[in-house]
Amino acid sequence: MTKLSYDVYDIDNHLYEPPEAFLRHLPKAFENEFYFTEVKGRTKLVINGQLSEYIPNPTFAVVAGPGVHEKWYRAENTEGLSMRQLAGDPVRPPQEWRVGEGRIDTLDKQGVHATLIFPTLVSVIEQRFMNKPEVISALLKSYNTWFEEEWGYARDERLFGVPMVSLGELDEAMEQLETALKAGARCVGIRPGPVPGVRGGRSPGTAEFDPFWARCAEANIFVCLHASDSGYSEVYQWWTAGARNEFLPFERDPFTEMLDWLTRPIVDTISALICHGVFDRHPNLRVASVENGAPWVRPLLERFDRTYGQMPKAFKRHPRETFREHVFVAPSFEDDMVELARHMSADRILFGSDYPHPEGLDQPLDYLKEFETYSEDDIKKIFHSNMKGLLEGARD
Repeated sequence: MTKLSYDVYDIDNHLYEPPEAFLRHLPKAFENEFYFTEVKGRTKLVINGQLSEYIPNPTFAVVAGPGVHEKWYRAENTEGLSMRQLAGDPVRPPQEWRVGEGRIDTLDKQGVHATLIFPTLVSVIEQRFMNKPEVISALLKSYNTWFEEEWGYARDERLFGVPMVSLGELDEAMEQLETALKAGARCVGIRPGPVPGVRGGRSPGTAEFDPFWARCAEANIFVCLHASDSGYSEVYQWWTAGARNEFLPFERDPFTEMLDWLTRPIVDTISALICHGVFDRHPNLRVASVENGAPWVRPLLERFDRTYGQMPKAFKRHPRETFREHVFVAPSFEDDMVELARHMSADRILFGSDYPHPEGLDQPLDYLKEFETYSEDDIKKIFHSNMKGLLEGARD
């Protein structure tokens, strides 16, 4: 196992939520909006009246093992296997993948000092209730309350939970943010994508949502934009006459793999925050892109260059400068780190393993070999200083 001489900070770990994470504190008024049912001997999720296949096993009785999809994401699938075939035999999640007990022992074995803990099933919620923001709020509040009870937001100063909020009901989002701050949260997570509402989506960067951004800046916490189902899979329906009505992340074909369902949400969300002036109005605010990869960084910056050249008076300063000051990025292990170094300072790059998901690596610190061209000082920033600084800033 790889070891480093300093504490390693990982921005991206996950848990597999049991059903009670959503049901324990969900008001009865919403019990028919989100529930589990048996279909031909298998437990399935019914969400907003529809049987979801987004995650085939929503109770996570068995899951794909850590790192089993590495060949897929490195584009080294020479045998042409499906994602299911690459996954091999499923595994039963150990306790530490579900609740906090035992997770620190796992970190010790991996050579990792501290990590953020993100949910898994939460990513199914927001897109499927875009016109019911009150249901989104209720489900996220239920999850956050359960997480605080079972894990805590700063367990032994090593496991840092990420409370998830939606801006669809701003007052409720503010209340949930305050609850999380009082419980010791150092960051908060929102889905990259438009804010849901009964009249349709809108940009999270408009002044309407300034109370949320202002409170995050005042509390000195950072905001995580973690990959999710952001609704961009509806592009499939434009091209295939509605042949697929739900995004299925483990069912891929060559054409849908070419569609930019992962990159566009983070690019559009960061563009919205910068173009609509969030960082100008809240100069202490910091956001981190998590599990969105990094190939989008260069085209985004080039697009900022062009837009600024066309409309310089629409910005208080060059948007490229705003990005470099306020945005942190956690690249994926398969990304071109040499190319990333041309466009981002090591001061804004973060290590995120995605453990224990199949998209990550079985041993998180195997990630180190992807940074062979970086200096030792830069590697320390990426694996230690940058994340530690974000967490300590929130504590102060």
